[in-house]
Amino acid sequence: MIADEPGRIRTLDLIRGVAVLGILAVNIASFAAPAGATYSPNLPEPGSQADNWAYGFTLVFFEGKMRALFSILFGASLLLFIERREAQGRDGEALQVRRLAWLALFGWLHFVLLWDGDVLFLYACMGLGALLMRRTPPGQLVILALPLFLVWQAWGIASWAPTVALESQVAEGTATPQQRTEYAGIVAENRHEDREDREITLSSYGHEMASRQADHPAYPLAVLSTIWGETLTYVMIGMALLGSGFFAAAWPRRRLALLGWGGTAAGLAATLAFAAWAQPRGYPEMAMHLAIGYLLSLPHLLTALGYAALLVLAAPRLLATRLGQRIEAAGRMAFSNYLGTTFVMCAIFYGWGLGLFAGYGAAGQWLFVLLGWALMLGWSKWWLARFRQGPLEWLWRSLAEWQLLPNRKP
Repeated sequence: MIADEPGRIRTLDLIRGVAVLGILAVNIASFAAPAGATYSPNLPEPGSQADNWAYGFTLVFFEGKMRALFSILFGASLLLFIERREAQGRDGEALQVRRLAWLALFGWLHFVLLWDGDVLFLYACMGLGALLMRRTPPGQLVILALPLFLVWQAWGIASWAPTVALESQVAEGTATPQQRTEYAGIVAENRHEDREDREITLSSYGHEMASRQADHPAYPLAVLSTIWGETLTYVMIGMALLGSGFFAAAWPRRRLALLGWGGTAAGLAATLAFAAWAQPRGYPEMAMHLAIGYLLSLPHLLTALGYAALLVLAAPRLLATRLGQRIEAAGRMAFSNYLGTTFVMCAIFYGWGLGLFAGYGAAGQWLFVLLGWALMLGWSKWWLARFRQGPLEWLWRSLAEWQLLPNRKP
């Protein structure tokens, strides 16, 4: 086990740092452009060739993989927190329930005050569900998780398949007049939402916040109802990996290497094959909804597991470097960095800030991803040299403990 304090697994922080950095590469489209841009670099307007390649790069290496990785780490941390508190003779499960209740509130406020892409509320709800299985052996957790995942994925694919088939028929010129009219209506509604999104996002803070509440006041619940099967599966796998000693490098190196290289290769190959199909077709909107939401979920999971295994193998050497230590620090402050990134990006793109929304395509958005990475890598290590925890980590823990905890280092 690589640790700098009792019970702390530095490898876990390192992987979490990679995940929180990588999540920005995916979320940047939601910060910087209307919703359609999440699914295609050619929406709501056609993008350049550079935009198409930049979007493809993100799709292959980051999209879905970072969400899976972060969710896996959440499951591992959920269990680790309880184990640490129980080792201190405390009721770890009761404390965790309080933590998750506060996390749900943080997530809802994140949605209400800043951005409709929040996942903290989702994690809090999935965490409460996962607590029911905290004593389940690792092998049984995986056996329970995989069928749940496959059923959820099959349901999603079935729900989107008719719309994707309709899109394909229109593109191939085989659709009936009625089908073309139906498809045109779907596209027109999406573009109308994109125009509304742009107008609202570039308005004042008060109008933007009020519009978000008026248009979809229970959006976090809608997200929960849509992707709970995926997220709960990832959380359960994270719990199983922690219980098996994966993050403590207790697995044989050969098994880690097999999962690392095999999972990464298989997951990336499948995603690359889809990207090779989608790019020449301009990333068809409905097909992209299906792929990002459901079809590529298994490649996402395989790649995330592969990434995690490779980072476990690389951790001893990587943590000895300055870059590795900065990534580790960013991971220790993932909560502060996740919410801090929202504030910074909204301040750059929204009307109450610099108002750059819809001004950059997929290629140009990478400038802001690099800026976000520099900020996270720069301030996290500086902060932790002076304080025990990140500012929001400290607030969250103080609320869960219901006392003002010390944070400044001696």
